[in-house]
Amino acid sequence: MTIRDVEFYLVQVECEAREAPLRSLLVRLSTDQGLEGWGEAHLGWRSSELAARRDALLPILAGRSIFDVEDLLELEPLQPAPLRAALEMASWDLIGWITRQPLCHLFGGRYRSRIPLAVRLPDGKADRVARLARELADRGFHSQVLTLQGRLESDLQMVAAVREGAGERIELRLDAAQRYDMETARDLCAEIESAGVQFVVDPLRDGDLDQIASLRRQVEVPLGVWRSIRGPADVLALVRCGAAPFAVVDLQRVGGIAPARQCAAIARAAGLAASLGGGPSTGVGVAAMLHVAASTPAFAGCNECASYQLEDDLLANPLEVLDGMLTVPQGAGLGVEVDRARLETYQVG
Repeated sequence: MTIRDVEFYLVQVECEAREAPLRSLLVRLSTDQGLEGWGEAHLGWRSSELAARRDALLPILAGRSIFDVEDLLELEPLQPAPLRAALEMASWDLIGWITRQPLCHLFGGRYRSRIPLAVRLPDGKADRVARLARELADRGFHSQVLTLQGRLESDLQMVAAVREGAGERIELRLDAAQRYDMETARDLCAEIESAGVQFVVDPLRDGDLDQIASLRRQVEVPLGVWRSIRGPADVLALVRCGAAPFAVVDLQRVGGIAPARQCAAIARAAGLAASLGGGPSTGVGVAAMLHVAASTPAFAGCNECASYQLEDDLLANPLEVLDGMLTVPQGAGLGVEVDRARLETYQVG
């Protein structure tokens, strides 16, 4: 069975919990037998260039066996990691449909059926964010991620507000988003020692692993690394320098499911705690994350999902949320169906 066509859909979805709309690229692969698979990526493409992008890639993809995923990942035109991840995702979705198996069955089986979530809180005023943290905790989401803005005083006020609003019911992660210098990051960690923070991810501006390792030796709060992990080699470097005990792996940042699982294998062998992270999703990317987490024992931590993704997506049937966890879809492939009517509604240009 071979690839016949590739299509790109740039969508923009207004979300109540976000000031800026969710903007994402959906990729549809179709075969010579009429089957289709979906992937999702975040690329800085404009709607006006999608046709040219398709025309450039189709001659390279057309006629290739849908089963030759590793060969597909080696193609030079697919080197942008998010594009590679989306096309690999769509390929595996198709393989699942062909074999009539959920994706997790193709990666070793359903090690876990429900995936615990770390829900990322939106930016906003402290009282509003604290109120949402409390509401999410009431719904069973006891692991939450707060993004810091790089301004120490206001960030500390936000942490205090969220902790006061949700109390001790939540396990709080802080994403410093590479916004601090060494001195300020050290001050931040000293100030939050009593705040019950699980870990601080990406505390330093340049993301240098050796510098993060130096910070780790100076603070008591556990650290995590996300944005500096672009593939398995970076996890190995993280292990060697001892920068952090927590590794957050992003399917798009590392270039797909296969390299993400390789990252997980290295983390598990080294005793690092690993979880999956990622950007906003219309539902397709979240479904892929669920299957990877379900079939990869190393991803035992709470895997990230934005708060508004619990209500807003482009799926015909919403993902099932229960007690702060998402149920792994049981259908073939990714186990989800894109709602074509909603896709057309939110398509840009």
